[in-house]
Amino acid sequence: MKVGNVQVTQADFETMISDLEAQQGPADLSHKAIADNYAQLLMLAQQAVANHLESSPEVIRQLALDRSQIFSNAEFARLKSQAKPSPDEISAYYSAHLADYDVVNLRRVFIWSSEGQKDGHGLSPQAAKTLADQVRHAFASGGDVAKPIHDTPHGPDDVVFDNEPLTFQRGEMPAKMEQAVFPLKQGEWVELNDAPGTYVFLQVVKRSRRDLKDVSPQIEKKLQAQKLKDELNDLKKNAGIWMDQEYFASPAKTPGSDMQSKASAATKSETREEKDDKRQN
Repeated sequence: MKVGNVQVTQADFETMISDLEAQQGPADLSHKAIADNYAQLLMLAQQAVANHLESSPEVIRQLALDRSQIFSNAEFARLKSQAKPSPDEISAYYSAHLADYDVVNLRRVFIWSSEGQKDGHGLSPQAAKTLADQVRHAFASGGDVAKPIHDTPHGPDDVVFDNEPLTFQRGEMPAKMEQAVFPLKQGEWVELNDAPGTYVFLQVVKRSRRDLKDVSPQIEKKLQAQKLKDELNDLKKNAGIWMDQEYFASPAKTPGSDMQSKASAATKSETREEKDDKRQN
């Protein structure tokens, strides 16, 4: 394609598309639509030069900012590439943090009663207690936990039971559940009661640990991010960055400022109401 005295080869055009997709993701437009937009961009850029807009203070500021942004992106990409950990570093991290990759296959039972529920959902308190006792007995005796649950009439939101155990890696559960579950051995169970009339049972069906090859991508990402952060912090220390802390400080709240704001808002509201009354009259 050609726009004025600027010629764009197929290689140039496809490189531009690759650059855009690397920044913004796959393009939704056809190549023809992209070409039309690019031709218009070149046309307007040439017209701007013809009108000497490159000497405009606003354009000069924008060009300087864009130039800095491009350099910044290029340097960030270089630092990120350098921060990529080696296979040995990934392996060493894995060996030093084995517990982080422990996995449990967990069966959960949640029983809610209507006690304390504003919406009235849940089993009656007595029915919830009876079912909890039956579940407790089934877990303790190695019986079929599903039987009392299936035998008790309940709504879909009153009882939750995992027919098939769910898999959780350390760090993927709420802290309280994780602290209760990971010390358990295979087959053991624990009861957590978070609120009156709420019964929570957790059973570890199986324990395992993710292999190095399975978790290498997440370790690589974590190490790379940390190394990049450290490098940026070092650069900041050596770059001589200074800021006027007084200028950038958050505005201090003065006593009674909240009350004044509310009073001001009320005054404005009254003023609007008075104006509306006048219009109606």
